Amino acid sequence: MVKLPEELKFDEKGLIPAIVQDAASGRVLMLAYMNEEALARTLATGQTWFYSRSRRELWHKGATSGHYQYVEAIFYDCDADALLIKARQEGVACHEGEFSCFHHVLWAGPNKDGAGRAEGGRNGEGRQAVRENAASDLGPVLQGIFQVIKSRQAERPEGSYTAYLFNSGQDKILKKIGEEATEVVMASKNNNQAEILYELADLYYHTLVVLAYHGLTPGQLAAELDKRRK
Repeated sequence: MVKLPEELKFDEKGLIPAIVQDAASGRVLMLAYMNEEALARTLATGQTWFYSRSRRELWHKGATSGHYQYVEAIFYDCDADALLIKARQEGVACHEGEFSCFHHVLWAGPNKDGAGRAEGGRNGEGRQAVRENAASDLGPVLQGIFQVIKSRQAERPEGSYTAYLFNSGQDKILKKIGEEATEVVMASKNNNQAEILYELADLYYHTLVVLAYHGLTPGQLAAELDKRRK
């Protein structure tokens, strides 16, 4: 077992805050608390463990959702009273289905046009722009979704739509690709931006299912796209 640094400062309840950062994108995923046992289990297993202050018990991140965090490095700050964990996130970190728990905008400062706060006008255009900027790194999001797809392919849990597609076979998957592509075309013809985004998201998802079905990865697709730069 790895010996914990003596200078680490746990609070009066025996806890220390732990910030988890996505090792690939650098995006902050979540904040939780660890006691000595949770930190020791994290070091021993290579996956994150935390202490729930509400339930007063240890919890293994991903044990129920399958969205595990694989630890690559752990740092502590200059005051030795906070941890920074760099990890590979499988699936999503947030229980609300978002890649990062930090997806609610409080304030974002002036935008590029100097228009002011994140709320923007009456329709919240500023907030929408901030949300787009926060999710602009598409690669980690797609990779996270792909990891969930791969786990569903391997485990085939009952009630999973992804498992249903794999159980139905290639013809069903390809039929969905055709349907979603047609819906993207219709959304574009309707000039409906919300509809376009929704249908493109469906198409992206089913495209990832095709990759998984053939044993390919988003990284291979990225390499193929990179060849086409001109």
